Amino acid sequence: MSLVFALILFLGSSMAKAQVPAAAAPVGVEITGIEVSGNQRIESSTIESYLLLNIGDLYTEQLGDASLKRLYSTGLFSDVDVGRRGTTLVIAVTENPIINRIVFEGNKYKDDDDLYEEIELRPRVVFSRARVRADVQRILEIYRRGGRFASAVDPKVIQLDQNRVNLVFEISEGAKSVIGKINFLGNEKFNNDILRSKMVTVESRWWKFLATEDTYDPDRLTYDKQLLRDFYREQGYADFRITSAAAELSPDKKFFFINMSVEEGELYSFGDISVTSQIEELEPDLLEQVVFTREGDRYDSSAIDDSVEMLNEVAGLRGYAFVDIRPTVRRNRADRTVDITYVINEAPRVYVEEIKIIDNVRTHDKVIRREMRLVEGDAYNSSKLNRSEIRVQALQFFREVNVEQIEGTAADKTILEITVEEQPTGELSAGLGYSSFEGLLVNFSIAERNLLGKGQFIRLGTQLSKRRKEVELGFTEPYFWDRRLALGADIFLRDTNFIESGFRNKQVGTNLRVGFPLTEYVVMGLSYGLTREDVRTSTFTDSPYIADNSGRFTTSAITYSLSYNTLDNPQKPNRGQQAILRQEFAGLGGNEKYIRTTAQYDFYTPLIGQWVFNIGAEGGHIFGLGQDVRLNKRFFLGNPQIRGFKEAGVGPREYREGFTEFFNGFSLGGNTFYKATAELFIPLGGGARDLGIEASLYADVGALFDIDAQDSLISETGVLYTMLGNTADPRVSVGIGFSWNSPFGPFRIDLAKAIRHQPSDETEFFQFNVGTRF
Repeated sequence: MSLVFALILFLGSSMAKAQVPAAAAPVGVEITGIEVSGNQRIESSTIESYLLLNIGDLYTEQLGDASLKRLYSTGLFSDVDVGRRGTTLVIAVTENPIINRIVFEGNKYKDDDDLYEEIELRPRVVFSRARVRADVQRILEIYRRGGRFASAVDPKVIQLDQNRVNLVFEISEGAKSVIGKINFLGNEKFNNDILRSKMVTVESRWWKFLATEDTYDPDRLTYDKQLLRDFYREQGYADFRITSAAAELSPDKKFFFINMSVEEGELYSFGDISVTSQIEELEPDLLEQVVFTREGDRYDSSAIDDSVEMLNEVAGLRGYAFVDIRPTVRRNRADRTVDITYVINEAPRVYVEEIKIIDNVRTHDKVIRREMRLVEGDAYNSSKLNRSEIRVQALQFFREVNVEQIEGTAADKTILEITVEEQPTGELSAGLGYSSFEGLLVNFSIAERNLLGKGQFIRLGTQLSKRRKEVELGFTEPYFWDRRLALGADIFLRDTNFIESGFRNKQVGTNLRVGFPLTEYVVMGLSYGLTREDVRTSTFTDSPYIADNSGRFTTSAITYSLSYNTLDNPQKPNRGQQAILRQEFAGLGGNEKYIRTTAQYDFYTPLIGQWVFNIGAEGGHIFGLGQDVRLNKRFFLGNPQIRGFKEAGVGPREYREGFTEFFNGFSLGGNTFYKATAELFIPLGGGARDLGIEASLYADVGALFDIDAQDSLISETGVLYTMLGNTADPRVSVGIGFSWNSPFGPFRIDLAKAIRHQPSDETEFFQFNVGTRF
């Protein structure tokens, strides 16, 4: 028994000894040296730093493979080999070449600079095929964003000496892939045409050659989906959703077909509407009166947004700048109503801690600050802040004005940051143009609207045409002695040939002006003018209506004006109104004595999108003080005040007995006029907007009448002259106009039809004006 036990112990110990050497045996060979070959520019030490093996480490196949992959991942090498020769680690590399030059060929619609900005490769950078493939995709993406899905890019590599290459991107741009059709599935309440009209993306048609929205853009399609959601929810369909939206490219890559599936859902109305406020001064009962959502009305998501904006406006008027207003929406699917609770969370009254003005390189800070209706220490007021932004923009010194309110050093303080982007305000120009009523025009002017960054205006200009020669110099200081008092002066010399009225008027004079605000929106102006005139009538007529107005006259006049202006933009208003009353009293010396009164009103309002509607009216009357009003002081009416008529084509006109046509077409002017305009400004799409092209439909109405003369007069030669057209009956015209703010100057075409006029009026269907600067 003991013999058996001893035998078992002997066998067990033998097996254990046999297993120990296998577990403890060394793996791999210890590295005693590293040898690098094939490198030309890259130091051996740099290559060794990427390895996972160092001298003294044991070499394994796994570590060798990992080191090889790490060297490849650097992008520095086109080929790498990692091996072992004895105890030496051997690294053989082939370096990627250096890019000498990058060239684009075949690109017509995209500039080299635009493409170069998008790619990552650059000259003197290591060439890598992976990076070339990535840049090819970037170039293709640029063209696809522009609607060119048929574009192709073929990179070519030209080998040079010293391991350098030229990289050439050969581009085939292809034609634009335009939107062929937009289809909707599942819509019952609104047809396809209505839904298409709510999208920015449009179907391509030949007459939409100026449109840029007829190409496929995934980001634009995402925006269109949101527009459709907004449209349906504004119409009361709170459950509306788009289940799918797919864009399919035709096999020839010329057209995209967009298919949208929608679920319209049921029509909802507003249920219970309430306001809860944690700010004591904002009473819920009062706030409920200003929201736009009413119980029983059709559900409209935009009314909720407008209500939140109105509540913020009311809070801003009370001095609360950072009010958190959250509408809580509860949808009752059973009775198809939506309950809304506007929750106004607690917030402190806010004061203006600081006003920062940023990026005004040339314009002085005080020029901007004096237009602000808020100063440091004032209680915050949203209405005054909005008005300040409009006033700064109205200076026309800046391309863009952005007013941002940020939190101050305490919860009850705010910092107003006014960031401006300055634009050129000086102008040195020479002009050449032609118009249908001025003929050939030549002008030269030098002007500065922001002299030395102080907001002062100065201009010296001259103009020469077949009917007018003019030189004028003007200067305006808008804040005299840093007060809200505008002071200005003008000197002018004019020689005007009133061809349509048979007289020529040479004027030299000066004008002193002052203006000051009465309220935020009302400004009063006062001026004194002294003018010397030399009037010469035509030698081709002996009409007493014309000939009796020759002579030299001196006008010494005081003028006052009152203007009310809430326009959001003085150049291209979208909303607001403007009213101007002006009255001139002549007779403080000189031999001209009269009172001239004019009034003007304009109202602008946005309709849908960028459609803007304008309605305006103007009228005037002049009467002599102890003398008749002379021809050169009367009003004249026609193009451009009433389109569809020639200049001075409306109103009293003489007729010579024995002629079948009006003698020379001489217009006699009038002491009284009125006119009104209704005009709809039409957006022509993004492409036209970028080119500065605008269109409008309009209707003009007006009349000119009442002169200090008899209806018929006999000349010194015994010829009978009769006055026709002296009536207040309205003249009416309708038309369409196109304007282009071209690089060569302004260009405008009007096609207007006079649908109601007097036989003596002179009409004109086509009118244009072209100018250029160099």
